Formats: sequence, C-alpha cells, structure tokens
Amino acid sequence: MSGVIRSITGTLRYTSNQAHRRGAERGRESFRLDVHRDGSRVLAAHCEIDDAPAVVRDVNLRLDADNLPQECFVRIAVGGQFRGSGWFAFGPTEAQCESTTTVEGRISQRFPLQAPLQAFGNHAIINDSYAMSLYDLSQGPGKQTFFMLLSSPDHRGATGPMIFPVSLAIEYVGEEEIEVIAGRFTARHFRILDVGMPEEHPDYDLWVTADEHYIVLRATVTGYMQTAYELDSYAVVEH
Repeated sequence: MSGVIRSITGTLRYTSNQAHRRGAERGRESFRLDVHRDGSRVLAAHCEIDDAPAVVRDVNLRLDADNLPQECFVRIAVGGQFRGSGWFAFGPTEAQCESTTTVEGRISQRFPLQAPLQAFGNHAIINDSYAMSLYDLSQGPGKQTFFMLLSSPDHRGATGPMIFPVSLAIEYVGEEEIEVIAGRFTARHFRILDVGMPEEHPDYDLWVTADEHYIVLRATVTGYMQTAYELDSYAVVEH
C-alpha cells in the first residue's frame, strides 16, 4: 500500500504586467504536492525565471501532520551557473541550515526559535500560496501577522540559500469565482502586504483553491516588479 494517498500536480505560467511587455512569458513552474497517509505533506517545485540574470530553482519542503515545516532542500542557479544549495531542518526550539554557495562558501547556521516554526519560504510560487494556510479563516476577512523564515531575502530568491527571518502580514479579502487557463475555480483571495525584507516588497495578491491544499490559481505583484502568475495545468490523483 502506497504511503501517499493523494498527489496534486500542475504548472504555472509566469508573465509580465509591464506596459512594454504585457502578457509576455517570463518563466514557468512545475509542482507536485503529495499528501501522505500519516497526514504529512511534501511540496516540490521546479522554477525558472527567464529575466536576466536567469534563475533556476529546485525546492522540496516536508510538513508534518500539524502543517509545520520539518525540513527543506533548495538549489539555485543564477545566470546559467550554480549559485548554491542548502538543507534546512526545523525543530521545536531551533532552525538549522547547512549550505554551500559560490559567494559565501560553506555555511552552517543555527537560529533559535521561541515556538515551532509555522512556515518556511523557499520562493516557489506554489509555496507562497501554501503559506496562506497560516491565516485563521474563522476570523473572517482582515489582516494577520506571522513570523517565518526564508531561504533568501532577495525578491527572486537568487541568493543563499541561507536562513533569513521575516514578519509576514497577510490580508484575507474573501472568496471569488475566477477563471484561469486550467479552468474555473472557487478561490480564496489573499494579499501579502509586507514581508519585512531589506528592500520593500510590493503588494502581492494571490488567489488560491478554496480547500486545504491552497494551490495557487493566479497571483500578481505590483510596484516595480509588475509580474503575474497563472495556473495552466492541474491534476489530482487519489492513490
């Protein structure tokens, strides 16, 4: 009997909202979410950003049955060359990172935690949408703030990988019916208002599936970034 009871796979299309290249493809992402029999989940993604310097990222995040991150692997290439790879582990009182990068060399980090970590950001768009599960929907629309760790403070995740702490403000707007390339869905609309990075992150809207999987359907980033993301294929397999 397989240890995986459900697999969700899909692809995302990255485009630009800049006036001179509106709708132009600027990257892509493929992802897989496996739900295991014990309630744990593994979220994996391959991400490509074509805008120079191009970024290629592979990530694999494991969460326990309580939806808390346990470990994550991140590998990135920038400008067509290997940039770094790292393994992260999260315990009740400490986060660890062991990584190797072409800029910083060998890195070993220990970061104290006041409580078990609720979310880890590895810069995959599917991981961004899953982080919206932090929001307590029983409180209705509004804004809530959370502590989390990232694998990079760079907006494109093109540095490190290494531990970087942030405070994340999430606004829940409400439910909407939306249509994307992959089909028509009932969506929960969230907005990330502040990520606490060294450089201010523009407002970031995400529409995710209205279920426990929080699969991204559409996302847009305003400000200087002017980027968009859309689900263009989606499949669910029950094992």
